Amino acid sequence: MRLWAQDEEDAAIISALMQDACIRADETHFDAAARRVTMLASRFCWECETPQRIRAAVRIESVLGARRRNWPAGSDTVLDLLGFVVEPDRVTLVFAGGAEIAIDVECIDIIFEDLGGPHQAAKPEHEA
Repeated sequence: MRLWAQDEEDAAIISALMQDACIRADETHFDAAARRVTMLASRFCWECETPQRIRAAVRIESVLGARRRNWPAGSDTVLDLLGFVVEPDRVTLVFAGGAEIAIDVECIDIIFEDLGGPHQAAKPEHEA
């Protein structure tokens, strides 16, 4: 699956698909020169009848700046994505445990893509 969000409604669909994705802290990257934030994730396939995960990538374009809050010290720490909060000039990635990435954007420009095929997985459990 591949989706491109250009407004808040489109971004809500990507947020729902990425809910409960597992993301290693070192698999998020802000490239100031390219004005881009990228992240790799193992997303839970809410659209499947049986519990499965699939590797996915999200790219946020037209980025003016990005700030992390309550970010874990270990680069191999796995974070559980709760979802995106999308406003016309900001996309905030909200993780369980209070970690966030606030991304200031010129416009909403988010690209989501599944990478490869799904594999069996347990249903997600986490603290809010």
